[in-house]
Amino acid sequence: MIHLIWVALICIGFVFAAAQGNIEVVTKAAFDGATTGVTVCFGLISVLVFWMGMMRLAEDGGLLQKISKLLSPLVAFLFPDVPRNHPAMGYILSNMSANLLGLGNAATPMGIKAMQELQTLNPDKQIATPAMCTLLALNTASITLIPTTLIAIRLNFHSAHPAEIVGTTLVATAIATFAAIAADRWYRSRELRRRPPAIPPSQTSLAPLTPPAPTSAASSTTSSVSSPAVPRTGITAAKGRDTTWKG
Repeated sequence: MIHLIWVALICIGFVFAAAQGNIEVVTKAAFDGATTGVTVCFGLISVLVFWMGMMRLAEDGGLLQKISKLLSPLVAFLFPDVPRNHPAMGYILSNMSANLLGLGNAATPMGIKAMQELQTLNPDKQIATPAMCTLLALNTASITLIPTTLIAIRLNFHSAHPAEIVGTTLVATAIATFAAIAADRWYRSRELRRRPPAIPPSQTSLAPLTPPAPTSAASSTTSSVSSPAVPRTGITAAKGRDTTWKG
């Protein structure tokens, strides 16, 4: 879908430029944009290499493990349907730790590996699970303590104070993260409300009990018991003598 949007924007730009007779402006902007992109990429290499090295030192020194331990209760709350000992949890913690340090390029591989591990828990491979949606929301709007990439871009364009955006970035990413978590919780609760109530297996396995129809023998026994007693008079068939009571 994204590539279709970009193709549509490019085509619209060409159409409007051709209609106004300024097609050379589009060509110049395309070449200028390519040049700027290459320049920015080369300017980011040194800063990213530095922070990737710092990330490796933090990993070897145990800082990432400590951050992961601090985040593990939060991750267990945000991903209740993922087992604690599943490999996806480790990749999720690494992704969140890298995002906290502003290393989006380092967090992306961890996020991809986490998605691959979460896919193993997905019963329907064509539909994303709630855990996948939560991870995507957190990776997109993550709290950033040190906006490394933005600082590098500002340094590349000769900013007088490249690190002055740390406070505002922290506030903005915190609000975005809380909004993403709130939206995720709301959609999860709505999905749970839409699901039909589960029927316990004890009720589905038992057939409804119906009273048995009375048989002929039972009805005859009932009629014989409920009928009034008739006094025995006359001659007993077994003895052959008179059993009439004479008072």
